[in-house]
Amino acid sequence: MTVGTQMQKAIAGIQSAAATMKTFSLETEDQQAKADFKQIAEQLDCSLEVLKGRQKYIEEQEPQYKS
Repeated sequence: MTVGTQMQKAIAGIQSAAATMKTFSLETEDQQAKADFKQIAEQLDCSLEVLKGRQKYIEEQEPQYKS
């Protein structure tokens, strides 16, 4: 598996996890759980931006990894 493919899988996994946390936040009535899920989703979104930047860098350095 190439670095590009691994990065794509990592990004997809984090996107999925963030979406799940957002759904949990919307569906729960427990205010503490809602806040926790929202915070986790925000952290995942920040991590996602870092990984997307990393992916862009990899693609610039190694064009064969472009998705």
